[in-house]
Amino acid sequence: MRLLSRNRQSRLVFFLLACLTLSAGFGVMTSPSVAFGQGDENAQNQPANTGDSVPPPNYLEWAFDALGWGYSGVFLTLSVTLVALIVMNIMTARRENVCPMSLLEGFETHLNERRYQEAYELAKSDDSFLGRVLSAGLAKLSSGYSQAIEAMQEIGEEENMKLEHRLSYMQLIGTISPMIGLFGTVQGMISSFQIIANTDTQPRPSELAGGISTALFTTLIGLLIAIPAIACYNILRNQIARLVLEVGILSEGLMSRFENLDKKKST
Repeated sequence: MRLLSRNRQSRLVFFLLACLTLSAGFGVMTSPSVAFGQGDENAQNQPANTGDSVPPPNYLEWAFDALGWGYSGVFLTLSVTLVALIVMNIMTARRENVCPMSLLEGFETHLNERRYQEAYELAKSDDSFLGRVLSAGLAKLSSGYSQAIEAMQEIGEEENMKLEHRLSYMQLIGTISPMIGLFGTVQGMISSFQIIANTDTQPRPSELAGGISTALFTTLIGLLIAIPAIACYNILRNQIARLVLEVGILSEGLMSRFENLDKKKST
């Protein structure tokens, strides 16, 4: 089975990381055309020609004012956690950590030379997915070939569960981030409509801008976190699935030479 090249996978994943990181600096090139909170009557009564215009606030400052400390802290925590999980899972899902070719070649060499104890010690000393599967199979080989295959399958399922468990946190972040954004959207709109309901006269746009900005920015940041999280989760999950399948094929192929062991015992 041919796998995607590691360089190509790394470029794709780190491209998504770069998009997530650089999205925070989008305000350097883009700023709102109307400053937050500058819609009062005094500003409207000023003449058009007043000399130098006041520069609009920084995009990040505007976003922080709209999000507040609460949403800013939650989204910052989710972002840092997501980056840490992506890096950890990239390191874990490397082929050298799951199915090292050096172990495969050394193990096969020992089997060809009928040095089964050395083969077992080599697999036992290796902490990779393949090493644990092969050592479990050789440990149960004295009980029969079927028992060895069963032991290998049990260890394989256990190791696969560990890998998927680490990935599940990325999926969790990709799921709850839009929900938090939706919560902020509802809260912001309720805040704006509350101002409308409690004002006898027509409210000024600046009074409604705070709630609307909260609604929009929470949705935006929630999506900016969720999209890379879901994309990286699916990429890494497919990579791990291919590696686990390759480990199963290679380990059973190495152990197939002992397939007639049960027949010899019966005779």
